[in-house]
Amino acid sequence: MSEQKPTVVLVHGAFADSGSWSGVIEKLQAMSFDCVAVANPLRSLTGDAAYVRDVIAGLGRPVVLVGHSYAGLVITEAAAGNPAVTALVYVCAFAPDHGESAFGLSTRFPGSTLGETLVAYPVSTGGNEFAIRPDLYHRQFAADVPAARAAVMAATQRPATEAALSEGLPAGTPAWKNLPSWFVIGDADLNIPPALQRFEAERAGARSTREISGGSHAVAVSNPDTVAQTILDALQAVTPTMAAVE
Repeated sequence: MSEQKPTVVLVHGAFADSGSWSGVIEKLQAMSFDCVAVANPLRSLTGDAAYVRDVIAGLGRPVVLVGHSYAGLVITEAAAGNPAVTALVYVCAFAPDHGESAFGLSTRFPGSTLGETLVAYPVSTGGNEFAIRPDLYHRQFAADVPAARAAVMAATQRPATEAALSEGLPAGTPAWKNLPSWFVIGDADLNIPPALQRFEAERAGARSTREISGGSHAVAVSNPDTVAQTILDALQAVTPTMAAVE
């Protein structure tokens, strides 16, 4: 455990952007925690994780690493063997084992309707990238978010490449095997089946799992208090000398 107060590093997933953490950051900053929302490239799992490791190294202090959706793979890889990472928080996220990919995990349990809503665009580096159709974004991604906010989210979503979503976790030992983890699950998530998220939390031996009734895939936007409280739980667990925050 670290004696130094960690920085919270938040990594967004596919079809979102770093602004999706705004409500969570407001809550944590109000409690005097330092936060950094990383602009996830969404180009390849290996490259995305390397970028997050660079961000962590640049901070030069302990971090609690938080990932949403596809970024669960990114934080799992970025934290592997990284002594700066003290805890992992998965928010409606993949928590993969070695070799598991976003595409592979998403079909392990029924319930995802994401594939029906995607459009593909070729990229100059080869292959395709995917985005959610704007007219389907609200229902698919953020059903518990006001329609006007969901429309902005649809317009600012960042596409992810097929390569990123199909690449298996490179790390031989996923970080959740060595680091404490916390999970937040939306029980109405249409992107990542809630049954998969429950399986992952149990497999990881999660310290706690909060399940949000009616929660969509975008619970960081719709329920920032719950997500912030889960991150606070992780911060307090790994920083025992930190004064309790009311």
